[in-house]
Formats: sequence, structure tokens, C-alpha cells
Amino acid sequence: MTDALRPMTRQRLYEQVLDRLRAYVAEGGLGAGDRLPTERDLAQRLGVSRASVKQAIVVLEVQGLVEVRHGGGTYLVRDSLDVEPVERMVERRRRLPDVLEAREALETKLAELAAERRTEEDLAAMRSALAHMAREIEEGDHGVEGDRLFHTAVTAAAHSGILAEFMRSIAGQIAESRTESLRQPHRPARSLAQHQAILDAIESGHPGRAAAAMRRHVRTVAKVRLLDWEPEEGREP
Repeated sequence: MTDALRPMTRQRLYEQVLDRLRAYVAEGGLGAGDRLPTERDLAQRLGVSRASVKQAIVVLEVQGLVEVRHGGGTYLVRDSLDVEPVERMVERRRRLPDVLEAREALETKLAELAAERRTEEDLAAMRSALAHMAREIEEGDHGVEGDRLFHTAVTAAAHSGILAEFMRSIAGQIAESRTESLRQPHRPARSLAQHQAILDAIESGHPGRAAAAMRRHVRTVAKVRLLDWEPEEGREP
């Protein structure tokens, strides 16, 4: 049954603020490192409440597009404000806890098995993935592809067809959680270091250490601003 004729809804006021901020950044030629006007200034210029501006800034912060420095203002992280639709954020926030729970259960066991079963070829694939991630980070990216390659290599090193199939079945949701985590401030470098600890344990052949290192890593992945965000349910006039 089609969803196209669902009831019409009015855009939230803070979503309109997001549209204006995106246009402001584009028209003003602003880029990473530039500071946005204060919340009070934005509220006055846009003719809205400071609460609506604050809600918009929080959405931008959750998406990793701005950095809010307490007492120091709000700064662009990227050269544009390509804002993800709020409804998509709400849906991802709803399913993310289940995805992270599944990742911890599956990937902890995969790391344990990898420490027992890895081959030299498996270790080479993990090292290559970490080198790839390090290059991405050095170039100013988040390291998403290197991260994906590393976890894929760990899964392969476990040599468990059923667990690998489980991982493939939730690959899309895992990719979402990966992107969400790596766009947190300072997260890419921390993730790289945790990957190295996982690799060290696997290479040394210590299943318990490998499992513990992976568990710590996935629990770090779970610490994302999105899960602290409380979406505004009501529609504003």
C-alpha cells in the first residue's frame, strides 16, 4: 500500500532555520573553520526564537557539520551545510542501539576467533586496512573506508561462515553506525589506535585480549551525539 498520500505535515521551524543557514553558508562562501553568528544574532536576523536556533545548531552538531565551543561560538567543520533530513536522523536514532548491540555480540566473538585462526594473509589484510585508514585521516577524511576494510579483515580472519553471513546481513546498518561514530570530534584517530590494539592482540594469538579490545572499541563506537539528541516531536506554527 502506497505511503505517498500520507497526511501533510508542516515543516518544523528549526528545519526552516537549517535551510536558511545552509543558504547563508553557501552564499557567503564560508568554509571549514569559519564562525557562524551567535544564536542571539541569528534569532534576531531570522525573526525566530533562540530556542529554534539552538535546536537547529544541535542538529548540525549531531551531524558533525559544526563544532560548538563552549563560550567560544559555533564553527563550521565542513565547507558546506549539507544537512541530512531530520526524519532520516530520527529513524537512524531509533535503530542504532539495536545495531550497536548486535555489533558488540558478533564482533567480539569474531575477534576472539580471529586470534585463534588468523593466517599471515589475514594479518596482512588487517595491516593494509590500518595503513589505508591512517592515510585517509592524514588527508583530512574520517577514515571510513579503512575502518570498513579492517572490520572486514577481522571477520575473514575468524574463518566462520555463519558469523560472516550474519555480518553481511547487517552491513548497511553497520555502515551507518561507522559513519555516525567517525564523524564525532577526534574519533578517527582514537578509532585507529583501538584498531591497532585489536590487531596486536590477534597477531599475538590472545583470544581473550582480542575480544576485550574489540568490546572496548565497539563501546566507543556507541558513544555518539545522535543518541543524546532528543528530537523535537511537535510542529511549530
